[in-house]
Amino acid sequence: MAEKLRVDAVELEHFMKLLDGSVTSLKGLRSALADATVGGLGTEDLDNACEDFQSDWKYGAEQIGEQTEDLSKIIEQNKNAFMEVEDALTKAMKKAGKTKDDIVEVPK
Repeated sequence: MAEKLRVDAVELEHFMKLLDGSVTSLKGLRSALADATVGGLGTEDLDNACEDFQSDWKYGAEQIGEQTEDLSKIIEQNKNAFMEVEDALTKAMKKAGKTKDDIVEVPK
């Protein structure tokens, strides 16, 4: 089972950067929507529909942005916790005179 547990810290960092970029893009979108006007597009019904859409989209983008920020924080916390466990295991194995190869069969 242990051979199936692999965490690539570099990939996690890359994923967190992508999430942070998404948050930045969503903030830009929310800012653009806040400054956009919808009046004069056509009929009053169309203007009202566009205004409702803008309001809904703004709310949705805010929610996605908040959840994406939370996800990025959770991933970072998990990565840091895994790295702490990895370091502690490595130190314990060195103290016991063992290597990872002694404990887990490493595929070649």
